[in-house]
Amino acid sequence: MNPPLSPVPEDSRSPLIPSAPSAAWLKTLGRIENSPVADPAIRALQRGIRSLPLGDVRDLLRGRPLGHPVHPVLVQVPIGCWLSAAVLDVVPRPAVRSAPTILTAVGLAGIAPAAVSGWTDWADLPPEQARVGLAHAVTNVAAVAFFTGSLTARLRGRSAKGKLWSLAGLAAVAVSGALGGHVAYRRAIGGA
Repeated sequence: MNPPLSPVPEDSRSPLIPSAPSAAWLKTLGRIENSPVADPAIRALQRGIRSLPLGDVRDLLRGRPLGHPVHPVLVQVPIGCWLSAAVLDVVPRPAVRSAPTILTAVGLAGIAPAAVSGWTDWADLPPEQARVGLAHAVTNVAAVAFFTGSLTARLRGRSAKGKLWSLAGLAAVAVSGALGGHVAYRRAIGGA
């Protein structure tokens, strides 16, 4: 059994100096955080979500029984399926041809619980984080649309087109993950 990890003392950490792409990304996130353009829509959505009669389900969706947010756990299903589908797309074996279609469909089926838990967390965020959270949600809508296009193409026997839609979906998921990670980790927002 390994000994527990001890935290690094604060004064021994070197400051993080972001690379040029990271600095540009953080600057873009700062613009989103400080732009009040979407605030009326954000306030209306947050009020609507908070007013839903969820009772104890709200705590479950926020992850309180687990002691940590449940949304990051739930997003593993669609992301894992879609990444696996992309890997199988490049495997040149006939036996795995239907596997990407199945994984894409399962990923789409896993969206609902992840989205509901994410919206539940988002409804209580302050304006700066809610703005980036809304960009995260919009990017997720794009990802779902791309993966729906992928599934549709695959079911119609157009696997090459399905692969292209899948790659677009993975790109959207990557951007969405970076946005969600910024809200959850850089800004230390959590529901538990």
